[in-house]
Amino acid sequence: MMKRRQAVERISLILGGALSPQLTAALMGQVINQGGSIQITEAQEALLAEVADVIIPTTDTPGAKAAGAEQFIIRVLRDCYELKDQETFYTGLAKIDEASQKAHGKAFVDLSPEQKIEIMTDATKTNKAFFKQMKQFTQVGYFTSEIGATQALEYLPVPGKFEGDAPLQPGQKAWAISR
Repeated sequence: MMKRRQAVERISLILGGALSPQLTAALMGQVINQGGSIQITEAQEALLAEVADVIIPTTDTPGAKAAGAEQFIIRVLRDCYELKDQETFYTGLAKIDEASQKAHGKAFVDLSPEQKIEIMTDATKTNKAFFKQMKQFTQVGYFTSEIGATQALEYLPVPGKFEGDAPLQPGQKAWAISR
């Protein structure tokens, strides 16, 4: 059986680089924030879920919202990021809703899928630091969820022997990492 630390290292490689120490700690179930935390509202949680779902939408597999990526993000911020970092992140999230109100006169959660994509595309330029962090949180939250690991990735609950250069078939999903 693979150790949690090995799984975190492999997830980091899958996502294309090193994970932040806070995100790594969160994946290992640690609580490293000993200070205060922001208590988010239901509206902020719904907004977070919608933004995550634009990043990984439902296609032939469930999206980030169905996987509960927003719950992962809330926990990571609360347990592993200092209050000032939480404030910075949630300020960036609020800017998404502000941009939605300015462009379309309604909240982000009430926009059409096309309008949501438009707002998020603009955020990649105007709210770059937030978008980058949100994207990383969403990817890690999604691919470490049961839905992400078993439906978006290939999954063998009890893997066989190691085959390091096994070819993938056209259209085959990447392999999930077991704990």
